[in-house]
Amino acid sequence: MPTEEQAVQFLESLGLTEYEARCFVALSRVPMATASQIANLSDVPRSRVYDAVDRLHRRGLVDVQQSEPRKYRAISSDAALESLKERYEASLDAAAEALSNLHRSKELEEKGAWAIADHEHVTDRIRSFLDEATDEVYVLVVADEAVDREFKADLASVTDGVTTLIEVPSRESKAELDDAVPAADVVVTDLADDPAMIEEKRLGRIIMVDRRSVLLGALTIGPRPGRYDETAIWASGPDHGLVVGLRHILGARIDDQNVFE
Repeated sequence: MPTEEQAVQFLESLGLTEYEARCFVALSRVPMATASQIANLSDVPRSRVYDAVDRLHRRGLVDVQQSEPRKYRAISSDAALESLKERYEASLDAAAEALSNLHRSKELEEKGAWAIADHEHVTDRIRSFLDEATDEVYVLVVADEAVDREFKADLASVTDGVTTLIEVPSRESKAELDDAVPAADVVVTDLADDPAMIEEKRLGRIIMVDRRSVLLGALTIGPRPGRYDETAIWASGPDHGLVVGLRHILGARIDDQNVFE
């Protein structure tokens, strides 16, 4: 069962200060209380109780009885949590809008190669690359395990008119991608047959977008059979060394008429 201290921590996570949370928890234990009684119940200095309960009152979480001395009463826990939830969600929405309106400098982003430590963030970066594609998407799938549901959906959402070229290691993956991404040109390749395994890690997939953004994903065997973790390195910008190198190698392959007939 959650303790009083845990209740304080939960309320803090929803936006209350420590003193506000302690005063509200104290008031939740009694029908009503004066500032002096709240101080005794909450271990909040009496001089700070007045400010804390005043802020709680402005938030609509505490009612005030205009008596001498003043008495305070907490609203019901359900109503308080609903109010805090609405404020919290509103704050999240406002933060998301503010962040989305920030101007991101592509010049700064394109400097350096960046490492990603988990599959979810690898998926997010690939999705970002694909969303920004204007001309060409090239994918080399080295491991069939890299063709998951999210990857197929992201490839299918590439803007109409963007050429999508995919090389896969097996007919099974080709069939999956032919069905999920009918606009793509999918071929089976032996380019990455028998990939080297280093400490149970192997190359999983390579994505190149508009020949200026690249990502190399590696799969690591997870603790349970059939489960894999993924890490990646990515870079963006026409002059970045990693991009230049892969563009030279993969661009020549893409332009070879024998690969994508």
